[in-house]
Amino acid sequence: MSEPQTDVGQAVRDRAARLLMETQPALPLTLGDAREVVRFLRPRRVGAGTCLMRAGDPSQTDFMVLVIDGEVRVENHAHAGDEGMVVTVLGPGSLIGTMGLIDGAPRSATCVATTDLAVGVLTRVALLDLIRERPDVGAKLLLTIAKQLADDLREANRKLVTLTQVGRAQQQELDAVHAVNRRLIEAQAQGRVPPVA
Repeated sequence: MSEPQTDVGQAVRDRAARLLMETQPALPLTLGDAREVVRFLRPRRVGAGTCLMRAGDPSQTDFMVLVIDGEVRVENHAHAGDEGMVVTVLGPGSLIGTMGLIDGAPRSATCVATTDLAVGVLTRVALLDLIRERPDVGAKLLLTIAKQLADDLREANRKLVTLTQVGRAQQQELDAVHAVNRRLIEAQAQGRVPPVA
């Protein structure tokens, strides 16, 4: 049986529980439930500039992080070694690394501390301990994680639709320019337009 964290003050544990509860206010994670989850978190201090997880990294995929204080920059990298594009900046109450916690696959994004951070780390082993000891709370936490993943997927789909619309508009512009160029070339070939010097 896991023991409650004794090296973290009650105020920090309460703040972490409230942030976790407020992450998904529509879900039935009560303050008491959130406090149970916090018992299984390992508190950590992280310095600004520290990489919490790196895109494509197959190691250390068995944890997620609850940001208690500070901000984290989330980047996507098209290719290994290239400069990442900032996707978002996450603050207190954010859950980071949920996909890796669930499926163990390589990280999909790079997360870097933009400020000093206070975080709680939940490992897969601790999650399984939580589910074993408090299946009701474990189920609510998994529902919270699933809701966040669903929200992230909806947002990604919304962005994909927007990019598709922009791509179509650009293609229409290119098609129009191509049609004008083709007519000019045909007219020039028929001698109706003098050649451009």
